[in-house]
Amino acid sequence: MSVRTRFTRGAVTRAMAVAAAVIALTLSTAGCSGDPVMANLQPLAPQQHLPADTQAQLKKAVTDAMTATGSSGAIVGVWAPWSGSWVQALGTVAVGSETAVTADMTFRAGGVTRAMTCDVLYRLAAAGTVKLDDGVTSYVGGMPGFGDVTLLDLCEGTSGIGSYGVILDRQMRGNPGRVWDPRELVGYGVGQVGGEVHPGSAFRDSDAGYLLLGLALQGATGKTAAQLLHSYVFAPLGMTESALPADAPADPVVGSSTPLRGFFLEAKAKSGAYECTKQTEITEQSASYGFTNAGVVSDIDDLGRYASSLAKGTLVTQKNRFAEPLPVTAKSPSWLTTSGGAVQAGPLVGQYGSAPGYLTAVFSDPGSGLTVAAVLNDSTAGRNAIFNLALELAAIGSKTPATGSRQAPAVGLPWTAKQYHDAIAKAAVACAPEPK
Repeated sequence: MSVRTRFTRGAVTRAMAVAAAVIALTLSTAGCSGDPVMANLQPLAPQQHLPADTQAQLKKAVTDAMTATGSSGAIVGVWAPWSGSWVQALGTVAVGSETAVTADMTFRAGGVTRAMTCDVLYRLAAAGTVKLDDGVTSYVGGMPGFGDVTLLDLCEGTSGIGSYGVILDRQMRGNPGRVWDPRELVGYGVGQVGGEVHPGSAFRDSDAGYLLLGLALQGATGKTAAQLLHSYVFAPLGMTESALPADAPADPVVGSSTPLRGFFLEAKAKSGAYECTKQTEITEQSASYGFTNAGVVSDIDDLGRYASSLAKGTLVTQKNRFAEPLPVTAKSPSWLTTSGGAVQAGPLVGQYGSAPGYLTAVFSDPGSGLTVAAVLNDSTAGRNAIFNLALELAAIGSKTPATGSRQAPAVGLPWTAKQYHDAIAKAAVACAPEPK
């Protein structure tokens, strides 16, 4: 029997997230040590470095992407089970700074949060707490006309609901400390549709949909989204440096971690080029704007582990999660699809996106085990830049030679590293000449 508890602001409020950190500590010490998911986790790659030539290619890809996006720093992980790994921090914490970025810094995971929110949905469905085809109005009140929208629609991106980011991103960047009510943000997404929403079979990128899914899962369980993500994703996978922060403005930290500083360029010169000397820091912000769409904070090792789990389905027993993928856009190549809150690029499964100040992507091949994770610390160029970098890194990693007695698999990516290296360069942020 599914548990149906109508969400009300009095019953489950976003203020509960303030206590989530304390609860998370309790949960982590209580044990997921006996969790069968964690017990079966395997290392992403042998404890040895990738060959020097592969490392050089990867480093050039990242540094060129940093230049193209105006990022001062990057953190990247590439794991190839037949060869080794390359986890590297590049650059400095800010333009002109002498402080180097380190690989253990935490940052905003952006759109990777979407897949994690869907993980919670699938795990709650497996436990019988909800059903995938439950209507969202069973758990979120005050939404007439949404009776046909299911929880799975929200995860799949087929609800028909629009996005709030296209309307509010500039306002958020101007006041990053503002605490947002997720219902208000959902309202902006709903407002783009008008009238009754009719879910269908077409994908529509919707940040508001993932916020609405988070609200529904809170309503179904009486727990905060932070608690749900910890219990169903982070703790089982041993992701000790990952959390959905409370609403109060803060740096992207978990415990005593050091944050990667994030930046963006807002104003443009009359020529249309950005004034790159006017970089604005936005490291401290309220996670309420991203919530269950883009609010999670993590580090590169945790995200590598997560990408592998997502691709292999170690958290979710739903075997057909990626069985009926949809095109990301009408112009997408046939090998680029989306399903179950994740993106499929050829054999790779993952997710990518932006949060103000950060571009983040993770992808993994369930067959070969090839896994990539990357973050850049300037969000100006938009999420396509980090997607392109992830595919370039995957192409380089897929060609790395085997070491020892291992054999290199045929990963079979339908693109080349050069293809996406050129795409990054073509879309580079244009900087206006400095005034004389």
